[in-house]
Amino acid sequence: MNTTPAIVTHAGAARLPRWALLALCVVYVAAGFLGRNAWKVEDMGSVGYMAELAWGTADWWHPTLIGTPSAQGALLPYWLGAWMLHFLPDGVFAHWLMRLPFACMLALAMASHWYGTYYLARSPKAQPVEFAFGGQASPVDYARSIADGGLLAFIACLGLAPMAHETSPELVQLGFTSLFFAGASALPFRPIRAYAAIAIGMLGLSLSGAPTLSLVFGLGVAGFEIYQVAKATATTEQRRSSAIGIGVLLISSGTCATLASVLDLWRWKLHGPLHLASSWQGYSELLLWFTWPAWPLALWTLWVWRRQMWRMSISRHLALPLWLLVVVLIATWCLDASDRVLLLGLPAVASLAAFALPTLKRQVASLVDWFTLLFFTGWGLVLWVHFIAMHFGIPANPAANIARLAPGFQAEVSWFAVVIAAFATVAWAQVVRWRVGRHRRELWRSLVLPALGIAWCWTLMMTVGISLFDYTQSYDRWAASVASKISDSSCIRTEKLDIGQLAALRWIAKLPVQDASKGTSCPWMIIAPGPGLSLPASTNLQEWTPKALVNHPTDSSIAVWVMQRK
Repeated sequence: MNTTPAIVTHAGAARLPRWALLALCVVYVAAGFLGRNAWKVEDMGSVGYMAELAWGTADWWHPTLIGTPSAQGALLPYWLGAWMLHFLPDGVFAHWLMRLPFACMLALAMASHWYGTYYLARSPKAQPVEFAFGGQASPVDYARSIADGGLLAFIACLGLAPMAHETSPELVQLGFTSLFFAGASALPFRPIRAYAAIAIGMLGLSLSGAPTLSLVFGLGVAGFEIYQVAKATATTEQRRSSAIGIGVLLISSGTCATLASVLDLWRWKLHGPLHLASSWQGYSELLLWFTWPAWPLALWTLWVWRRQMWRMSISRHLALPLWLLVVVLIATWCLDASDRVLLLGLPAVASLAAFALPTLKRQVASLVDWFTLLFFTGWGLVLWVHFIAMHFGIPANPAANIARLAPGFQAEVSWFAVVIAAFATVAWAQVVRWRVGRHRRELWRSLVLPALGIAWCWTLMMTVGISLFDYTQSYDRWAASVASKISDSSCIRTEKLDIGQLAALRWIAKLPVQDASKGTSCPWMIIAPGPGLSLPASTNLQEWTPKALVNHPTDSSIAVWVMQRK
């Protein structure tokens, strides 16, 4: 018996217009990949690894940046960017071209998440109540509406926007995690496509620096499929499909484990129990803001659908996302509350959040709408006010804050960007008017404002605020300033610089920097400062002459001493 808490009418399962959903996805992907520089630290560092491969100065099977290997052990993300650089190895458009595969990865994550949630909503135990006299939502309409809500919840997550627009291994991991999720969800409905999605997802996840998660994901889903085969109510066709799926999962797991061992992709970064206990507060805070607003809805899903989680009768629409989410939560905690690991849990938490929509009371939906409306409207107004203050000096307080936090900043205006921001603001106002001006019954109605709100604010940041964010977050001016202190050198030694600084000096300043082991005879040295930006205690002043301390305009942690050999 299907004891479902979902009560959905045919009108309630109306799908979100395709043009509107596609437009939202295109805007969200484009904003952040176009028109900005590489930011610190991982974004710039990844660019450095890709450039080294494209220039032929690093081994494709062991990418390095000035001799420093990747901490993630990733291969595929750097290959993608390096391959694109072969088409345009240098110039202002090279960085944009390098970003294209990563924009496709974000699009893959969105599409896979929609299809994964759709097939989960097609599960027999996920179906809504059947009315005595008809009028309930059809299975296909219901699944489409749930999938629309799941994609909106995915986009609305606050933690997605910054890392989803980086050229980093984590974004590629997110794309393949979502593809694996879609394949595992579609096994009972589209087995051939599901097998391919599972195999590609696990292989891509392993090559992107997460072979452990790939292996655990695959074995967990294989265990669930074994349970499906063992159920007395399973049909012959279901057992056959599950058996093949188990074989694909086990073969893929073995292949990924072997490949990770051969290519030395395993990276163990687990912390001890005492360290884990001390990081509990930061972990909790990360969960609260990073997955907002999906996590309250996900918890509500687990509560209202709890009857399908007891007595070994857990349904696919709960089991699969819950397994992925639990694995990611444990990995996040064990890796010192890393938001880059938690990113991979967003497809699962957003999918769980979607199944809360058929059970939400009208008062709760209204509360979500009003909170979202006030929150994002407030942030949008703050961004517009600071844009005006940057260019006209009024209001005085925001202008003073900008001058204090970004000394030396000179605002630049692009009227094309202003027009885009204005159109985005008008669209936000129209959607708000649509939402509060009518009594809506669609399942996804409560997630329209959160998804569009984050897309609107992110678009404002990347248009009217891009010059300020580039000034504070990129390495461009810092790298150019370092280069201006050095003349006539074919070799520069570096010590204790992070990957972002090394990449900026190589990619932006085009300096021939070397690590300390290879640059022993170089006439110049760039070294990270000691406490209080002083000269490092290990510096031999009888051999080196300090020339300049170069600071980032807004970040004191990005600073180096430029030294010349006597």
